[in-house]
Amino acid sequence: MKILKTEHLILARALDALQQTTGINGRITDIEPEFAKGMRGDATVELTINGKNLIVIAEIKRVDRFAHIAELKHRLGPYGEQLMLVAPRITEEMADKCRELDLQFIDTTGNAYLKGHGIFVLIKGQRPNDTFKLDRPEGKRAVTPTNLRVVFALLCKPTLLNATYRDINDVAGVALGTIGWVLYDLDERGYTIGEKAKRTMLERNKLIQEWVTNYPIKLRPRLNVRKFRAPTPDWWHAVDAKQYGAQWGAEVAAEKLTGYLRPQTCTLYFHNADIQKNMTRMVVDQKLRADPQGDIEFIDAFWDFKDEPPADTVPPILVYADLLATLDPRNFDTAKIIYEKYIENAYD
Repeated sequence: MKILKTEHLILARALDALQQTTGINGRITDIEPEFAKGMRGDATVELTINGKNLIVIAEIKRVDRFAHIAELKHRLGPYGEQLMLVAPRITEEMADKCRELDLQFIDTTGNAYLKGHGIFVLIKGQRPNDTFKLDRPEGKRAVTPTNLRVVFALLCKPTLLNATYRDINDVAGVALGTIGWVLYDLDERGYTIGEKAKRTMLERNKLIQEWVTNYPIKLRPRLNVRKFRAPTPDWWHAVDAKQYGAQWGAEVAAEKLTGYLRPQTCTLYFHNADIQKNMTRMVVDQKLRADPQGDIEFIDAFWDFKDEPPADTVPPILVYADLLATLDPRNFDTAKIIYEKYIENAYD
């Protein structure tokens, strides 16, 4: 069975509720895993309980009759220790039935029955929260830092819109569970249309403007910005950023893309592999010194396009966002050039 949008919301909300009522953290590690020959679950979930990890296969299902529970136990009985029912609501009576059948479960109100590896959890009688709606995610989710990572990947690589969750994860570096939320949100807000493997992006330029507005506020402050100063203002001319696992952003990238701007600040995005080693090497090689007011920024990259050779500059959308975020009028004309030349009609 394919994991549907509503089912994904049930799972995400149930994990949130579990954390709130028990302190147990759960994360989705796989979608549609094969746990036996010819049998697939809806998701694999890793639960962390008192420092121990419990791996379970989530079967997401609305249950309003004992027969539903019995059918599930009968069909998947041999794999009971691996299985966890995830439902919008498990009543007290159903909770008792699940325990009688030794069927683990969690629901969106915080009820739970979990066991294994010395772990035992039983919560029942939790009431529904009327503020939770299955037909719509929380509005603030659209601009969380993790969601902005995924949207950036989709904007830069439109083919990812119909790729697997793992392919998107490889680029954006977020939890698999986040990806489903993002795709659902984009569909709900009219930015995409179509089902799995047949999605099409609509209003791409409008989505870019939304991303550019939120990036400097929501995501950039979390990227470990470090500031330095160089002995001479033109130090960057002779530097090959790629040798340090980095790419130029903001004003230097704008100058390289347009030849129009004389940079007054230098921004470098460093990728994850040996990031601290590469930063240190650049500081030593270029004789940079730490300075909280410096005009050189080292920033952690939040994407990884493994399928293409590294470019000298970050993707144009990020250059555009960083230029606008400076609020410096001299950068606005260059930002407009980059938008018109590299972004506006890039995927027409």
